Amino acid sequence: MPSYPYPRPSLTVDVVLFRRGEQGEEVLLIRRAHPPFAGRWALPGGFVDEMEPLEKAARRELREETGITLPSGVLRQVGAFGEPGRDPRGWTVSVAFWAAVPRTTAPRAGDDAAEARWWPCAALPPLAFDHRQIIARACELWRRARGVQEETNNDEQPTFAA
Repeated sequence: MPSYPYPRPSLTVDVVLFRRGEQGEEVLLIRRAHPPFAGRWALPGGFVDEMEPLEKAARRELREETGITLPSGVLRQVGAFGEPGRDPRGWTVSVAFWAAVPRTTAPRAGDDAAEARWWPCAALPPLAFDHRQIIARACELWRRARGVQEETNNDEQPTFAA
């Protein structure tokens, strides 16, 4: 790898998964099994492997932590989040993605997740990192996407393996 005289952040991905549940809009969260923020609720996500495409990393982390498999092309990018101090381990930038899944999608905790479950968007628990901000932005995008779908009378949810 060539020498580069400037510091570089670590790169992570986070996934905001939505569904229309019994309590309205819901988001999938995992309870972290390890520090930092052990025991705290967070979005599924983690570090990007060297030379790994971002969307592939997001799908991998989601599968490892929740057992949910998404096909290519389903995830949409929310944005990049890199406020200094967002991660106590050091300078970390996260690229967040979102998708909507069928109501029947059932998570199964694995890897770094002690638990995985759906939470009503209106009643989120205390969250790790800057995940409340990421969810708020993703929720805006999901609502906007649904508004466009509803205007075209096409409000079907995507179907894929869970």
